Amino acid sequence: MMSGRTPLGIKGVGFSDAEYQEFRDFLMHACGIDLGEGKEYLVATRVRRILTQEHVGTLTELLRLLREPSQRALRQEVVDAMTTNETLWFRDAYPFEYLKNEVLPNHVKARGDIKIWSAACSYGQEPYSISMTVHEFNQRRTSALRLKVQATDISSQVLASARAGVYDRLSIARGLSQERLSTYFTETGDGHWQVLPHIQAPVEFRPLNLQSDSFGYERFDVIFCRNVLIYFNAELKGRILERIYSVLAPDGLLFLGASESVSGAEGLFEVVNCRPGIAFRKR
Repeated sequence: MMSGRTPLGIKGVGFSDAEYQEFRDFLMHACGIDLGEGKEYLVATRVRRILTQEHVGTLTELLRLLREPSQRALRQEVVDAMTTNETLWFRDAYPFEYLKNEVLPNHVKARGDIKIWSAACSYGQEPYSISMTVHEFNQRRTSALRLKVQATDISSQVLASARAGVYDRLSIARGLSQERLSTYFTETGDGHWQVLPHIQAPVEFRPLNLQSDSFGYERFDVIFCRNVLIYFNAELKGRILERIYSVLAPDGLLFLGASESVSGAEGLFEVVNCRPGIAFRKR
């Protein structure tokens, strides 16, 4: 990286290599995200509004504010701005098909209920997709499988949106079939759709920082932690996988993103072929 002040493509705002490194350190400490090299423009784009809002002109001034104990809300706002919340309904399809066709039938036979954790749930598409999947399974049965979904995310902003369960036309179009839209949503009349109460009811949203917060003592039969570990360095990823292992029930199943693996914690899990994808079962 070249020394000196880096132009950001934003009028009146620039930062040095040292400022960028200090911001990387802040983000790593705050939420575990390893920003890496060459992401200056990403930082500039995402903090521009906050710089204007706080009437500061440099990253150094913003970092000075973030160090003040009274600025907890501002620290959360910066984390929210830097967190990628890209998601869609029934992403990759196979985790939900495997859940419906293989996992749920076994739990019906075993005890009649299932607990699932949707980690880094973003705007709620994943936990609501899980709830719809279980509802569809229950429609084929005389007795319903009881479902509890714990949905967590580090971003307070996206959690508030997820709890509301209201989505615009663009969000709805990303992975949701017309049949499911008609079955599980009601149109609000302003170009938005609301998830129906019986799909929302099994889902509990709460804030959680995968890096530093306690995962609690509850045991989960299935954990979705998809497309989030790629943002962490190898050491932190290994620690998170160990903690996930500790809250998985015996023979519990872990779904990661299509490009993710359990490297660093291979001894804790065995690969399950879901055709076309894979999952990881607790050893």
